[in-house]
Amino acid sequence: MSKTLIYGKVISDKMDKTRVVEVERVYQHPRYKKVMRRTTRYYAHDEKNSSHTGDYVTLRPSRPLSALKRWVVAEVRKSSSSSAKNDGGVASAADNSGN
Repeated sequence: MSKTLIYGKVISDKMDKTRVVEVERVYQHPRYKKVMRRTTRYYAHDEKNSSHTGDYVTLRPSRPLSALKRWVVAEVRKSSSSSAKNDGGVASAADNSGN
């Protein structure tokens, strides 16, 4: 098991204590030299349910925790602003009620 930390975006937080994290890597095709993008989805354990969809997290490897989970959320690096989403919804509702 490698000690590599990986960085990705949470794309699903619907399961309890489990996050689906999408990691994108950029590489050059060996023959055609075109820059390619590939995404990989990892299932990661989040003990405190601290990350949510849209957050950027760091993952570290761990022992197998289930059939799919081999990673643990080490830290939440960038948090999606859930409060901004709520404020936007309130403002648009107030605008509609004035009409």
